[in-house]
Amino acid sequence: MILVTGVYVLNGPNLNLLGTRRPEVYGTMTLPDVEELCREEATRLGLDLVFHQSNHEGRLIDWIHEAGARVKAGEVIGAVFNPGAYTHTSIALHDAIEGTELPVVEVHISNVHRRESFRHHSYISPVARGTIVGLGTDGYRLAIDALHRMSLT
Repeated sequence: MILVTGVYVLNGPNLNLLGTRRPEVYGTMTLPDVEELCREEATRLGLDLVFHQSNHEGRLIDWIHEAGARVKAGEVIGAVFNPGAYTHTSIALHDAIEGTELPVVEVHISNVHRRESFRHHSYISPVARGTIVGLGTDGYRLAIDALHRMSLT
């Protein structure tokens, strides 16, 4: 059997509002635009893309479990994850990543360290392989490339 190598891109709450919510902070690209950017990068690297967004923590946890199982099966290399505001509140997402041993690169469109102090703490960073903040939507492309490079070593 030939295994397909893919990458997950997971997006948390309110990222469905990209392009209209605070464009001065998050830019004008919409979530479908981000998906297309990710698809182009994944294709360039020979990867299939699984792209999801949910405003519900439990659904994100289900996708993390799914992705973790697929990593263990040799089908995907990991996940790019923009947890949105759950970054600062969700021990459950932290535990899901840790429990599945899912390779994750955490991404934030804005530089969270230049924003409100409550955004400075991440429950995801301690279980992520790396974090990209403040580089706009280009951070997604960089994160896919980083996961791909890590999978080769």
